[in-house]
Amino acid sequence: MRTLIAATLAATTALPALAEVNIYSYRQPELIQPILDGFTEETGIDTNVAYVDKGLVERLQAEGARSPADIILTVDSGRLINAKEAGVLQAVEGGALSDNIPATLRDPDGYWYGVTTRGRIVYASKDRVAEGEITTYEDLADPKWKGRICTRSGTHPYTLGLVAAMIEHRGEEETRTWLQGVKDNLARDPEGNDRAQVKAIWAGECDISLGNTYYMGAMLEDPEQAEWANSVRVTFPQFEDGGTHVDVSGVAMAANAPNREDAKAFMEYLASPEAQKIYAEAVYEYPADPDTPPADLVQSWGDITPDDTDLAAIAAHRGDALRLVEEVNFDG
Repeated sequence: MRTLIAATLAATTALPALAEVNIYSYRQPELIQPILDGFTEETGIDTNVAYVDKGLVERLQAEGARSPADIILTVDSGRLINAKEAGVLQAVEGGALSDNIPATLRDPDGYWYGVTTRGRIVYASKDRVAEGEITTYEDLADPKWKGRICTRSGTHPYTLGLVAAMIEHRGEEETRTWLQGVKDNLARDPEGNDRAQVKAIWAGECDISLGNTYYMGAMLEDPEQAEWANSVRVTFPQFEDGGTHVDVSGVAMAANAPNREDAKAFMEYLASPEAQKIYAEAVYEYPADPDTPPADLVQSWGDITPDDTDLAAIAAHRGDALRLVEEVNFDG
């Protein structure tokens, strides 16, 4: 009997480890499930997802070398850069990641990669704003919009990303003047999320708002919110010397990833044309790979000319952006 038990234990010990990838995701599991299913079907590697909507970096720091996390999926380049600076990521290079993801949408040292992009655009009332009436971000400070703009908090990462991009394009002093002009044009103090701003347009509280493109798709899915969405059109403002501000949802490998090779395979899969199409359609965003077309619904909102400023360069201004927001008391 002892011989049989020993043989059984030896055989068990000799079995190969299960192929799997452990993912900490800022995005809700249902949004990323299509891409997880596609990865497992193609590679045979299983995925395990923990939804972490707050404190992702702090969790990785607390877990340290014991962390089970292989991959983090999150939105906003600022969060990805913060994770890099906190030392909870490791660099990954080569293959489809470098071939398919433009340099402006990834970390120059390979610590994170944009997977999809979203434009920071203007939602405009179909009834009260003429087509072509607003074409640039600089237009938002024009006094003709006084009492007509709604937006979320100036300290939210999405707002700070746009302000940081304005600093990169126009410099700090011009950005302060612009930000004050936008504040002067607000119909109400900043509040709520991007959908709440569209609801306010529908309710007649304001005429235009700032928001991310993908919220249009999300609102159209909801029977109540579809009415809000149908009251506005998507407008793609640009910087006077650039394109439409975009940010990313991105992927990175955790510093202590226990399944490094499987995790790299997952990252490479996300950069493939097949996965780019699946993921972008699932979240109503644009593929990071410029050769992969967006979904028909996303294309129906109009043509976008993304600003080609490096996201890492924009992120370097986020501290100054927050300072300017506080100096003009944007939320006050």
